[in-house]
Amino acid sequence: MSRLARFRIPVAIFAALATASPLLMAADGAVSGHTSKPASFILVGFAGGFVRHDDPNHGPVQLAQKIRPDLPKDASIQIFENRHRKSAYRSILQLLDTNHDGVLSTAEKAQARIILFGHSWGASAVVMLSRELDRAGIPVLLTVQVDSVAKPWQRDKVIPDNVAEAANFYQPHGLVHGRAQITAANDSKTQIIGNYRFDYQGTPVQCVGGSWFQRTFTPSHMESQCDPHLWTQVEGLILQQMEPQSNILAVVPQP
Repeated sequence: MSRLARFRIPVAIFAALATASPLLMAADGAVSGHTSKPASFILVGFAGGFVRHDDPNHGPVQLAQKIRPDLPKDASIQIFENRHRKSAYRSILQLLDTNHDGVLSTAEKAQARIILFGHSWGASAVVMLSRELDRAGIPVLLTVQVDSVAKPWQRDKVIPDNVAEAANFYQPHGLVHGRAQITAANDSKTQIIGNYRFDYQGTPVQCVGGSWFQRTFTPSHMESQCDPHLWTQVEGLILQQMEPQSNILAVVPQP
């Protein structure tokens, strides 16, 4: 795995504007991979702020497009706007319901191999969706939060115990910056792979499509959504989960 640098203002309007982008016409979740049932892996990503699910300049969207060719043929990958978390939840239930009876059996839940990732508000949506899956008795293999910013009524710090492994990437600067630490609700059930700090003040990243507001007030938050080095680390964690030797713990990224 490549080397990784060591790694809130929960103000809704700043978080929204910090990840805003031009709107594109498409159905939510259109960035998808193979959808054969039962799905061997279910990958769900969430865009940040008001970013569309098909914005080609946004980190989660680019990641989904990049890893599609590497997915098993019976895997599923979709990107959702963070406000469409319920749609993502329904999509997961449908993929797990292999006999199409509308009710998930214990066996159907046990076959779940779910990976969730997101940026900004989308990273907070990852934790919220994990809790909803926990209440339904559905396990999650991995969650990855990138510069996670919670909406005022959300909590994005504590990872529920249905999640096997979780990672957090953040940067500390600007009006909008990510949560610096996530913790496990139950350390015996969830491994926090790490809280990894990126710093763009000394080594800025050039982003395409950023707004004047982003460049002026939240440049580091903007850079976290387009940093190829950061998203390569996210990609590595995700692909590692899909390796055949599933009993091997994830390799902790090193500085």
